Amino acid sequence: MKLVHVVPHIDQEAAGPSYSVPRLCQSLAACGNQVELTCLAARGDIAGVTLDLHAQWPVLGRFAISSSLAVALWRKAATVDIVHNHSLWSMVNVAAGWVVPGRGAKLVTSPRGTLSSWALSRSRGVKRLVWPLQRRALAKAHLLHATSEVEYNEIRSQGFMAPVAVIPNGIDVPPLSVVPKRATGSKSRTLLFLSRIHPIKGLDRLLQAWVQIQGNHPDWRLVIAGRGDAAHVEEVKLLAAKIGALQVEFPGPLYGAAKSQAYWDADLFVLPTHSENFGMVVAEALAHGCPAIVSTGAPWSGLQTECCGWWVANDVDTLATTLTCGMQLPVEELAAMGQRGRAWMERDYGWAAIGKKMDVAYRWLLSGGEPPVWVKIN
Repeated sequence: MKLVHVVPHIDQEAAGPSYSVPRLCQSLAACGNQVELTCLAARGDIAGVTLDLHAQWPVLGRFAISSSLAVALWRKAATVDIVHNHSLWSMVNVAAGWVVPGRGAKLVTSPRGTLSSWALSRSRGVKRLVWPLQRRALAKAHLLHATSEVEYNEIRSQGFMAPVAVIPNGIDVPPLSVVPKRATGSKSRTLLFLSRIHPIKGLDRLLQAWVQIQGNHPDWRLVIAGRGDAAHVEEVKLLAAKIGALQVEFPGPLYGAAKSQAYWDADLFVLPTHSENFGMVVAEALAHGCPAIVSTGAPWSGLQTECCGWWVANDVDTLATTLTCGMQLPVEELAAMGQRGRAWMERDYGWAAIGKKMDVAYRWLLSGGEPPVWVKIN
């Protein structure tokens, strides 16, 4: 098959689509497909995938407008089998909904968390303005893609009736070539938050919960790592100081080997988010053998069924109680939970399996017949 994937940007390492979209493209290429990724900015070449970059207008930057990308997409839609549009609310995504339908290619759209109630409540004025244009990318899609059952329900709640392929993001499970700090007998223990520093992540509640329990766990530190708007990062730091949060560190953004080492060094990972369509950082933590405490704002109920973490409400008292539960466990028990999480990631979230599922969904879309079990027909 000839496939074109479309996403506004993949140049920010801390952003989920910057990892998941290129890796999905690579896994589809490994299935024998001809894959091209069209976007406005990228960090570099993608092995096995053709990268097509277009210039963005220098004005109205938040809308990611590119007339050259829209024209190129219009031309490609007449010669390829599938155009897969990732995310919403930029003019790149709007263009896919307007220039692809009727040109021959099948249109697939992945909202990637943009239809959650929390996401829709942010920047309401701008979204009301763009929605009449944007909804076409969903209404005209031949297939929609959700990364979780939660996102599937969000799509249906908006009234969109196309078939939905429920396929999670994949994860690259790192080799066991590093000795985790948690396995060295160190008396210092680490609770790690590693994600965007953004209001959606619930860091205010995490800090308040930490203050409730910090006195009972003097051997623990809380590391809050990630990039974010400078004003909000400063706001979080000021809150930590104001409420008396101790043993809290802000190392800033962590990338590459430093990011991986942070996961290896952590005894416990926490994500008290208000809303996630997937939560790639949870998969990354588990892949590094680190058990996780994740709020019900993210679709990680499997933490409990796989016995590798906790899936709880993100109110302050519940977080404090759950953190206490996890932090008082022996090192060996937390390590065993982490090993179960890593095995889960290897079994169900490897990119080869994820790419094959998407490949089968595409082929069903083109040829018809009985849909695969992960495609839901309304």
